[in-house]
Amino acid sequence: MKKFFYILILFLFLCGQAYTFAQIPISNIGLEEENEDDEDEPDSATVIPEDFTSSLDYVLNSWAVDKNDNTNCKSLPNPFVTEEQYRIRLQKLPYEIEMPYNSAVKSFIEIYTQKNRTQLEYMLGLKEYYFPIFEEALEAKRLPQELKYLPIIESALNPTAVSRAGASGLWQFMIGTGRMYGLEVNTLVDERLDPVKSSKVAATYLKELYSIYSDWHLVIAAYNCGPGNVNKAIRRANGKHDFWAIYPYLPAETRAYVPIFIAANYSMNYSDEHNLCPKKVRILALTDTIMVNKRIHFQQMAAVLNMPVEQIRIYNPQYRRDIVPGDIKPYPVCLPLNYANLLIDKMDDVLLYKADELVNNRRSETEILEVKNVFRRNGENHNGRVTHHKVKKGQTLSGIAKKYHVSVSKLRKLNGLGKKSKIKPGQRLKINR
Repeated sequence: MKKFFYILILFLFLCGQAYTFAQIPISNIGLEEENEDDEDEPDSATVIPEDFTSSLDYVLNSWAVDKNDNTNCKSLPNPFVTEEQYRIRLQKLPYEIEMPYNSAVKSFIEIYTQKNRTQLEYMLGLKEYYFPIFEEALEAKRLPQELKYLPIIESALNPTAVSRAGASGLWQFMIGTGRMYGLEVNTLVDERLDPVKSSKVAATYLKELYSIYSDWHLVIAAYNCGPGNVNKAIRRANGKHDFWAIYPYLPAETRAYVPIFIAANYSMNYSDEHNLCPKKVRILALTDTIMVNKRIHFQQMAAVLNMPVEQIRIYNPQYRRDIVPGDIKPYPVCLPLNYANLLIDKMDDVLLYKADELVNNRRSETEILEVKNVFRRNGENHNGRVTHHKVKKGQTLSGIAKKYHVSVSKLRKLNGLGKKSKIKPGQRLKINR
């Protein structure tokens, strides 16, 4: 009974999650959809998600990829592959998750291996840094290792990727989802972009989805469009718990999601057979993490350690303004091993470099200067300026007050005059205007 109750609560919670790949707003996701009159007929069309295309284009401009890479691989054309070869290769993958072949899978394999060959070669280089992070997170939850290819289709291994709906990071989490799983998101820090922390959250989320569906294709679909839409598709398919059976009833972009996942697995594993060469990247796999308890700017580290600030950003994408707010609480800084050791040795120099300009430029306290008579009250007009008036023969205090649009009492107070005090010619009075 307790297990059933837990699963029910988890089920309801997950139904509130936002789209990641298809990006339907969270307010549109739910278990029950009353208005389904216009959805009686399934739509089997598959579309290429816009975010999928933009993510692939990103890697062409990534600083992490060495555009001047003179690889030893020869630039050979993509060979012809028969459908039977596709089937055999997919079945040979040592996987738990099914990798069936069909026309949709073929079309996305060709996008990777033919149309976007350069992008795939860049990702083949980037995976040497990111995949060990994914594998460790998945292994900790005892999940299939093939799930490490999800960030290929989610973000094209861009840790700062942002979708049209605001999902961010390698695993494309919405802000609300990230916070529900303990990720910090504010102006300076966005842990959805942290490769290590976001991978741990992704593994937790995937495991919870599997506890609901017990089918990895449905889990992958739910990761994309939310459990509410998967549940609705299952109902419309007469309760069938199979991705390909509910395929026509899923959102158009989600129909592409599992085929893309299969295609990514195929393309990354059989890159040699398609004459694809991993590009050289500027990310070193051997790194170290240092906890800092001072506010540090990336420019300080870059200048003192003599390393490009872009390189620091690659290893620490979670710091949105190039600032590590270690003065608030200890935060990690990840650097290549040799630079990490150098940071420890030169920490004092780093903290002093342009400190007033880069990190000590935020005032913790300010004074409010007193400005008298700056408001209009009782018809009086004051703008805060003090002038002087030389009393002429025949002038009275009330006449002077009227001339300058001030009250007699204010005039007396400003000049230290009592009620019985008289003014005389040549006397200088202060007037607050």
